[in-house]
Amino acid sequence: MRPARQVADQVDAKTGEIVRYAPATRINHWIVAISFVLLALSGLALFWPPLFWLANLFGGGDVTRAVHPWIGLVMAVAFFLFAVKVRHDNRLNRADREWLQRIGEVARNQEENLPEVGRNNAGQKLVYLVALVCMLVLLVSGLVIWRAYFSAYFPIDVTRVAALAHAAFAFVLILTIVIHVYAGIWVKGSLRAMTRGTVSPGWAWKHHRAWFREVTKHSAGKQPR
Repeated sequence: MRPARQVADQVDAKTGEIVRYAPATRINHWIVAISFVLLALSGLALFWPPLFWLANLFGGGDVTRAVHPWIGLVMAVAFFLFAVKVRHDNRLNRADREWLQRIGEVARNQEENLPEVGRNNAGQKLVYLVALVCMLVLLVSGLVIWRAYFSAYFPIDVTRVAALAHAAFAFVLILTIVIHVYAGIWVKGSLRAMTRGTVSPGWAWKHHRAWFREVTKHSAGKQPR
């Protein structure tokens, strides 16, 4: 078993539920999530004048401009630690391509005839990849336009391009996270995995059957209770 998954991917002997996320992983995830919300609100306040009133949530425009990049660093560190830890579970394969081609069946909750899904499905893997690219661009561009420390070292043209890239990839990331959150709410039982850390055997069987077999050593046969 890989070191990153020594605590997770086990069956709780008392409840019979499957441990999907270890406590450290959940804490890391919520640090990223809270940082993202703060960055989205402060970033929108700085980027679009009609939303500048959001800066009041942080104590005004000057405070918002000061704390936004620091929150970004916290999110970047937490995200990349998380990304490294789960990288093995987010590699696209041939079954993922078929899963994506038949996404309509997933939306209709008809997953029985689709390829068996491992720990993460193709949608989760795409969210991971998009978020990884966006975070890399946002980190680099954010450092370039950070007036207090780095922007003076770059030509004005580079700073302008970095500002445009920062805004564009922030927009893409916001849309991606909105879809991610919606999917987590839509698939009943998913949110509990990131709050309590566990999922029911039935949930794992329905949505991540290959992973369920790996964790429980359950052979092809009747559905678990």
